[in-house]
Amino acid sequence: MDARLILVAAPIVLAASWAVFHIGRAAVGQLQLFIKRGRAA
Repeated sequence: MDARLILVAAPIVLAASWAVFHIGRAAVGQLQLFIKRGRAA
């Protein structure tokens, strides 16, 4: 594998994984809130 490919792909992969992590965490929080509200009603 060419080192230039890693140099270009690494920041893109890092940014994508960071976004998925934060969006996923927010989605889980929303889902828990939705479930909690569903039980209370």
